[in-house]
Amino acid sequence: MPDIAVRPFPEHHKTEYSVEVPGSKSITNRALLLAALAKGKSTLSGVLFSDDSRHFLQSLVSLGFQVEINEEQKQVTVYGEGGIIPKPDATINVGSAGTAARFLTAFLGISQCHCRIDASEQMKKRPMKELFTALSSLGSTFSFEEKEDFLPVIFANSAPLTATEVTVDIDKSSQFLSALLISACLFPSDFTVHVTGTHGMAYIDMTVAMMQQFGVRVEKCDESTFFIPGGQTYTARDYFIEPDMSAACYFYAMAPLLGISMTVPHIPEQSLQGDVRFLDVLKQMNCTVSYDSSKGSFVCTGPENRSFPGVTVNLGAFSDQTMTLAAIAPFAETPTTITGISHIRYQECDRLHAILNELTRVGISCREINDGDGMEILPGIPKAAEIETYQDHRMAMAFSLLGLRSDGIVIKNAECCAKTFETYFEVLEELYR
Repeated sequence: MPDIAVRPFPEHHKTEYSVEVPGSKSITNRALLLAALAKGKSTLSGVLFSDDSRHFLQSLVSLGFQVEINEEQKQVTVYGEGGIIPKPDATINVGSAGTAARFLTAFLGISQCHCRIDASEQMKKRPMKELFTALSSLGSTFSFEEKEDFLPVIFANSAPLTATEVTVDIDKSSQFLSALLISACLFPSDFTVHVTGTHGMAYIDMTVAMMQQFGVRVEKCDESTFFIPGGQTYTARDYFIEPDMSAACYFYAMAPLLGISMTVPHIPEQSLQGDVRFLDVLKQMNCTVSYDSSKGSFVCTGPENRSFPGVTVNLGAFSDQTMTLAAIAPFAETPTTITGISHIRYQECDRLHAILNELTRVGISCREINDGDGMEILPGIPKAAEIETYQDHRMAMAFSLLGLRSDGIVIKNAECCAKTFETYFEVLEELYR
């Protein structure tokens, strides 16, 4: 896909829109591992097919799991082996998928196997140390092929692990905790996970809820302790994956930006996804939000005059929306302050500085605050510019919003959207028609 120029959206257009988005990446990748850990046949519907999920699927195949894939029907059937790895000497490649990297590292690190995990150059730079520290404390045996505490890694566990507790630091990624929770039932007895840090707890709530949907109970003793009673196993089942709320938010953000009403079908009112809280942010920006049971979705309607205030908000629980909010903040009437986001420096790119760099590139005044835990963005009119995406799908999709109100915005290397939403710009183009 070449660089893409985003055209300003016509001011006098229709006022109501409905956009379908792919399945949730977070739910898809959790469901794939839960199905593999279960015993028997699980059929997953509404599956996201993207670079990340394809790497996860191929990893399961490489590990010897029987997997049936139907992309046209958005369906995957996984034949789980009850916690056993069919090919315990396999090599897998997780690409740039953070969820695959962290979830499968914990699974293989706890299992009796001699497996190797490789990754893309981007993923080789992303944080893994805290997860490896936790696995080491559990007695897992592994060695690093290139750089200590980073992928690629080789596991060499000749006997089952028998630990009963672990401590993990999640300041850089909540996926470390999710990974350990999902595979905790592989331990033969009661297991306790102690947590330091509070980043991304909405994703932990999702993990716990999905574990319970697949038949494994998790007790949250307090804010930093999780207990998984021993003797539990996952139950194979048919499972529907919600549309991706992270992707839906790019379209919901168009409501205040363009003064329109936006619907993304099939998102349940009690969504598992923490990013649904972005709708509360949009309410603060003069939007009205309701739930339409007939459509099975939230409806977000922006002010007709496209005038909305900036906000002060902590996005620590749903930080993927930092870029979305940053992209519409210049069009607000007052400054926007975002906090709770220091960890986004360790994601697909250093997102905090990428956002500030690109806003500065288009002439918007902005600055880092709170020692790197947030940013302030002032109102302004973005000027024409080529937007660097840093091979980060969310930078590409979020910053396309600038072009809906400002002429001359070009998104470079737009193909990076394939990580989670390979047809994003095609879906965006449909809105003009």
